[in-house]
Amino acid sequence: MIIFQDISKIYRIGDEEVRALNHASLHIFPGEFVSIIGPSGSGKSTLMNIMGCLDTADEGQYLLDGQSVSNYTEQELTRIRSRKIGFIFQSFNLIGNMSALENVELPLIYQKLPAKERKDRALDALKKVRLYERRNHKPNQLSGGQQQRVAIARAMATQPSLYLADEPTGNLDSNTGYQIMQLFHELHDRGNTIILITHDESVAAQADRSIRMKDGRAKEVAV
Repeated sequence: MIIFQDISKIYRIGDEEVRALNHASLHIFPGEFVSIIGPSGSGKSTLMNIMGCLDTADEGQYLLDGQSVSNYTEQELTRIRSRKIGFIFQSFNLIGNMSALENVELPLIYQKLPAKERKDRALDALKKVRLYERRNHKPNQLSGGQQQRVAIARAMATQPSLYLADEPTGNLDSNTGYQIMQLFHELHDRGNTIILITHDESVAAQADRSIRMKDGRAKEVAV
């Protein structure tokens, strides 16, 4: 599903060249649950941004479903981001003046789905994350764990085949983090591909396979 071949991402700060990714190579098969682990500054977030077609590599090749991402038009990349990939972020990225239901429906509006289908999908996703009873609550009326579940429901509603989660338990206590990880296992059991970015060894260990980032390079972790 995903192949990185010698991917580099280079930033220039004054006269200095910083390689956020330095000839990183990896592969992820459909249906895998893979964690990408490393400390801050190791290149994890840059890797995720390129994987999610939010950014482009300066060197190397990224193959998504057998095709080089560089061959896609911007319109095609937008479609991939909205339909193929479900993004889940550490900061939740919920809109404060909208209810949980409205937040989950939002990406479906961009997909131009009919109103009834949008609502049905959003309600179904909220049921799956066990937040149906809180569907009319706004983010400030929800706990951190509940907000993260709304964010997962929002990704689920678009029915992606690939979930990219960036530190999804990073702002949560250990018990709530455990509950969020159970949701990822449920998504994986339904056949979805899960890529989870984390700095937490115990979270990374729950995946079927781990890739460690260090100094912009990727290395398979022996199990």
